Amino acid sequence: MPHLTIRAVTAAEAEDAYSLIEEYYEAVHVIARDDRAQILQYISDPESCILLAYSDSTPAGCILYRPLPHMVSAGEVKRLYVRPAFRRRGIAERLLEALEQFASGRDAEWLYLDTTDELQAAISFYERHGYARCERYNDNPQATIFMRKKLAAD
Repeated sequence: MPHLTIRAVTAAEAEDAYSLIEEYYEAVHVIARDDRAQILQYISDPESCILLAYSDSTPAGCILYRPLPHMVSAGEVKRLYVRPAFRRRGIAERLLEALEQFASGRDAEWLYLDTTDELQAAISFYERHGYARCERYNDNPQATIFMRKKLAAD
């Protein structure tokens, strides 16, 4: 059975992150995309992170966290994606859990995310993990559903 590790992307692994994020964009037809410079910014910013799941040495999935400075003690979950060959192994749960731990370590009290009506499996996944629908918090023209979760206090 392959060994799964989840870790924050380093500059040396930026291409793995970018490749996974590009797959995500194509899979869910994202219009507003981060370019390579923005991905590198997330990697170098200590308040943000991109987490990658590796099955042995193969990148299997990713998730991105960024703070929401216009909101008090809040951050955003972005770009959760697991390659089809690696699905149904708990990787998405592990990525989300690692992101929530990272956010808690940055004193985030709330996590927000946006999605679209078409991504019913994603909506169900987030609802199972404590996210509830909320008011629009950003200007993403593609998003139709907005969700948030209050993180547990340490």
